[in-house]
Amino acid sequence: MRSMRSPAELTSAFRAQGLKVTPQRQLLFRLLHGNQAHPSAEALFHVASEQMPGISLRTVYQTLTDLATMGELRQLSLGAGSSRFDPNVDDHHHLVCHECGDVRDVYVHDVASLTDGVRAADVDGFEVDTTFIVFGGRCAACAARSSSTETSS
Repeated sequence: MRSMRSPAELTSAFRAQGLKVTPQRQLLFRLLHGNQAHPSAEALFHVASEQMPGISLRTVYQTLTDLATMGELRQLSLGAGSSRFDPNVDDHHHLVCHECGDVRDVYVHDVASLTDGVRAADVDGFEVDTTFIVFGGRCAACAARSSSTETSS
């Protein structure tokens, strides 16, 4: 899995691009490093605010935008709610729980066979260069909750 660089490496990369490195940004680097929760800007702001009261939502958004521009994370629009941010920049896809909103990475090993099924007439000359697949359903925890409430009724 290719993740965004370490907080120390990001500090150097930001400075090399002439971007300010503030304690707020360094906190965000730490919170994102290895984060598999695919947080929204608002969720990241909430966690950052607990550790550093006074951090602004604007700082969170600007830092996420800068990181996405640098290729350190991906901004995901998964259909409902706020954009989510993924520090895993490997080619991969996502599982999204419709009940709790949990987002998880999934690796599809034969994406080419999926795109082979798209006929040229369907895309009207559109040249496909990337594929983002979102599988929707219920995570194991939500499915278990649902089945336990059905059996107890």
